[in-house]
Amino acid sequence: MSIPVLICDDSALARKQVKKSLPSEWDVEVQFATNGREALEVLREKQIGVLFLDLTMPEIDGVGVLEANHAEKLVDFIIVVSADIQPEMQSRVSELGALAFIQKPVNTTKLTEILQQYGLL
Repeated sequence: MSIPVLICDDSALARKQVKKSLPSEWDVEVQFATNGREALEVLREKQIGVLFLDLTMPEIDGVGVLEANHAEKLVDFIIVVSADIQPEMQSRVSELGALAFIQKPVNTTKLTEILQQYGLL
């Protein structure tokens, strides 16, 4: 049975790159959101297994999505994918429930290790 995955990033190129970085053996059904508002709509309507989340987006940013998820418990597995690698931000997203923080562009080997670490692959 495939795992429903949501990739949320305002950049179409970044969304495609994250999708291409997913391990080929991972059975997933991928959906996309272009901002945090869209991501929250999907998360509230559908059961999503894993959320890949950018931080810098219009309307509602990644931190806003993490805060809403922290309050509403919409998805268990969130992996932040961002160019913002400041230690303070990594600490903040971790406090809000993100499992991991991956720097853009996504390294497939690193992503595979994270998925295996949490039993997702």
